[in-house]
Amino acid sequence: MRTIAGRWVLAMLCAAASTWALAADGIESRPIRFAKGASSATVKGSIKGRQTIDYTLGARAGQSMTVTLRTSSTANYFNVLPPGSNDVAVFVGSTSGNEWTGTLEADGTYKIRVYLMPSAARRNEAAKFTLTVGITGAPAKAATGASGTTTANPTERAGAGKFDATGNIPCAQAKGQPMGQCPFGVARAGGGTATVVVTRPDGRKRFIFFEKGKATGADLSQADGSTAFHATKQADLYLIQAGSERYEIPEAVISGG
Repeated sequence: MRTIAGRWVLAMLCAAASTWALAADGIESRPIRFAKGASSATVKGSIKGRQTIDYTLGARAGQSMTVTLRTSSTANYFNVLPPGSNDVAVFVGSTSGNEWTGTLEADGTYKIRVYLMPSAARRNEAAKFTLTVGITGAPAKAATGASGTTTANPTERAGAGKFDATGNIPCAQAKGQPMGQCPFGVARAGGGTATVVVTRPDGRKRFIFFEKGKATGADLSQADGSTAFHATKQADLYLIQAGSERYEIPEAVISGG
């Protein structure tokens, strides 16, 4: 007998549109459907040039999502976007590979965005791929604050400007540029999990994600020119390289200490 969580996911999937849709930004949207009683699904497809495909499915906070991409091209990757996001990703394949498993932080529709790297897209290269997506586990009970209200996940709160702390951190927007100061806000979930939003010198926002005390990625996209992400920690300082940008984030920003 299916669990309540399983029936909820199946209902979300069945409610998706039966035909592929093309979003206003030119990204094609295709729903993923699980077979009755199944916890995963596999789809095969192809992509060429600047084509981008969002595979969508519903899931709940506390469940685990696993995504695997098998492809004929070394320039073919996927990102995972949380509910309500059109560009901020919780996983960036071009910096972390073509396999991902993570615990979901919000209820709603997730997007698995399949794309080619900009250099391959400009050459109008093509790729054939097989995408496998699984959802397992029961949804978590909603956390409540002292007032009894439900606490949103840190990425959602950061996107809404609901920060636990604000301040300034050292930053540089371009390669070779000396470090200056950038305003930041942080939304924390505890246990070293947090989302930091930095306002860059050009006024744009950069989201940097931390999970269990590790810097796991940033909301980089092809438009940034480079989606490379690298992080090290020296004593109590995180040294972040996001594309051509550099940030120095004290551990206290993440932990609240």
